Formats: sequence, structure tokens, C-alpha cells
Amino acid sequence: MSRLLIVDDEKSICQMLEITFRKDGHVVETVTSGQFAKKKIESQVYDVIIADIRMPDLTGIELLDYARATESPAAFILITAVPTMPTAIQALNLGAYRYVIKTDKLVEELKLVVNRAIEELALREENARLRRELLRVFAQENIVGRSQKIAAILEMVRTVAPTNSTVLITGESGTGKELIARAIHEASQRRDKAFVSINCGAFPETLLESELFGYFKGAFTGADTNRKGIIESANGGTLFLDEIGETSPSMQVKLLRVLQERTVRPLGGTQDIFVDVRLIASTNRDLKSMVATSQFREDFYYRISVIPIHVPPLRERREDIEPLARHFLKKFALEMGKPVKDFEAGVLSALLRYPWPGNVRELENAVEHAIAVSGERNGLVRLEHLPEAVTGFGPLEQKGIEFPDGGLDFENQMAHVEKRYLAEALRQSGGVRSRAAELLHMSYRSFRHYAKKHGI
Repeated sequence: MSRLLIVDDEKSICQMLEITFRKDGHVVETVTSGQFAKKKIESQVYDVIIADIRMPDLTGIELLDYARATESPAAFILITAVPTMPTAIQALNLGAYRYVIKTDKLVEELKLVVNRAIEELALREENARLRRELLRVFAQENIVGRSQKIAAILEMVRTVAPTNSTVLITGESGTGKELIARAIHEASQRRDKAFVSINCGAFPETLLESELFGYFKGAFTGADTNRKGIIESANGGTLFLDEIGETSPSMQVKLLRVLQERTVRPLGGTQDIFVDVRLIASTNRDLKSMVATSQFREDFYYRISVIPIHVPPLRERREDIEPLARHFLKKFALEMGKPVKDFEAGVLSALLRYPWPGNVRELENAVEHAIAVSGERNGLVRLEHLPEAVTGFGPLEQKGIEFPDGGLDFENQMAHVEKRYLAEALRQSGGVRSRAAELLHMSYRSFRHYAKKHGI
């Protein structure tokens, strides 16, 4: 049963349609004036509105425009005995569901159109319900942790999601910054629109510009067709710019203009295109320091960091290691179809001792590795199933590590771990730096930075 409003200055049409749709079990209201219909729309929520285009006090097009201005969710069906192409185009551009011509088959056609509209409405409501359920699952199962720091981040997500403010998510590589960005999108009013993500460090500047803004045929060598940019593709939704710290000052100027004017101009174009996007950016770099050294524009920094969210590294929230490890165990055991149910004694201790320079991503990879190489005996992950890099940080007394009298330089030790990972990635990639960067889930620029830092 749905609620219908029928608007027509001909009483006979109203009566005929009222009888028809009441027989089908719908709640039907009729009015013979566009002004009366406006009052109904103000005070009631309808599933379907059927309105004549030509009425003496208010046209059906004007009523449609009013309904959309009041954000009425109703499917709006316009009917007319005098169809014209301009009117039909105007109606559809304003968001009319259908444009139906009054003939001797009006009732039969309207029944089909109304039934289809109601089915689509029910589908939208079901999708919205499923999205809400997915959001609940997303928040509870994918952003895993029991530390106060993770709880504070989730609370911030719930607080800022309903706004349109730009968000800057900072943290080391592998901490789950994109996961936080997606959680914000899914909890926002934009959740029914696109979440579009791009890694700014993965493209040279010229290619990044064409990816973001799009281009027209002939804009540059190789532009053989028109192509919509990523920013325009995110219209109405959320644009996630990962590794924003890798953008050049000139690109920052162009992105600042998008945020301020809400327009983009494709390469080779002469007109601006309006876009409504919410920007969420992330970086593993210290943008404040980059601003101080003129490596990052100050005006752009303050524009993107309206709401800053910092995701701490895993070594600073060790109470999250066990729940994360158990989450990944369940995930990969299910994906691989292996009857692995728990960790053997000593495995969690090893996981807790390891410093996790690659953060949550490295922990996920380590558990995936363990599940992949584990047998089916006892349904347990054993210590030998873990990657060598992790078990290499086993009990200190077993490894014979001795602290010097003055103590151990922790920063240098971590630098040593970073260097080991970089060297191993280069070895496995045959010396190809771009592939090594992919293995470490970092941008090519970041890889070059670390390689230079460690003299590799």
C-alpha cells in the first residue's frame, strides 16, 4: 500500500484515477488545484504524485519544481492531453519520473508506471536499509581495535560524517587511513553517491591533472576521446585524495580553486563544470613542516585540514594487535577455506613483541601468510607459520641480543628494520624500484625518499 496524490483540474480525471488506485489498495488523495497540491505536499509525504501539466493556477511543471525544492521523495508523474517536446524535456530535466500522454489507455498506462515507480521506491528503501546495515558491520568489524585511540577516532567519524567539511587524515603508511575515509563516507548523507579514490603519488603531475580534471579530444598528444575526470565522477559523493603531500604546489593551486569555487575545467575545455564533492585527503608526511619549508602551500593546507584526524601507528596501540590478528585470522581462513581457528601459544606473544613498521597492513599480510602456509593439523597457526621478519623478533634471550651499557637506540633499530624491508623488496622485484614500491604499498616518491634516507 502506497500513498498517492492526484492533481488535475478535471474532476472526472481525479475521480476515475482515485477509484482505480483505491481498488489496487493504495491510499489516494485528490485535489483540483495546484495551490491546494502545494499545501498537501507541505504537510504529507507521498510515494507518487500524478499531476496534470496544464492547470489554470499552477502548471504541473511548476508544481514539480516546488516538490523538488521541498525535497519531496515522491516519484512525480506528469500527464497531459497536449504534449510538446520542450515541455517533456523540461519535465525530465526537473526530475519527473515519467511523462504520460492522456489517451483512451491512460488508466492502463498509469497503472504500469505507478507500479514500476513503487517497486523502484521499495528497492531504494531496501538499498538504504542494507547500506545502514553495512555501515554497522563496517564500523564494528573492519575498523577493529579496543584501544582508546581507536574509540576516539570512531567517535570523530560519527561526529564529522554528517557535515561537508574537508577532512585530513594523517598517519604512517599502512595504518588504515583509507578505511577511515570510507567510514566517513558511509556514515554521511553522500553514502548513496560515489566514493572515488586516487593516489596522488602514483602519477606524474601532468598525468595526475588529466586524471583529476578530465580532458577533451585533442587537448594533448594521445587524447583521442573526451574523458570525464575523477573529480567530476565524484560529483555528489566523496573524493579521497591519498598521499596529498606528494602533489606539487601548482597542483595544490588547482585543487584549491576546485574547493573554493566548486568547479572544474577539463583540459582543452573553455567552460567550468559545477561539482559538489566532499574532499577527504590523507598523507603520511608532516605537512606542517612542509609548509614551514615552503614545500606545501599554506593556504591549501588550512583548506584541507578543517577537520584533522590522526591515526596512530600500531606500535602506539598494542592493545589493538590481538583483536586485529584474530579478525584477519577469521577473514583469511574463510577466504582460503582452511579450518584454522586460533593461534598456538606463543604466536600472539611474538606478534605483540614485533614493532610493525608496516603497521596494520603488515600485520594483515603476516596473518595471511601464516594462514596460507599452515597445514590443517589442530587448526592452529604455529610460530613457524609466521614470516621470518616477525619471528626474527622473538624472545630476546633466545636471540642472544644484549643491550649495551648505555641502552639501545630505538630509532636506529627501527631504521634498520626499514632498510631491511626496502632491500628485500628490491631483491624480490629484481631491482625495479616501482615494483618494490608496490610490494611495500607505498608511492614511488615515498620509496625514493626512504631509499635515499637509507643510502640504498
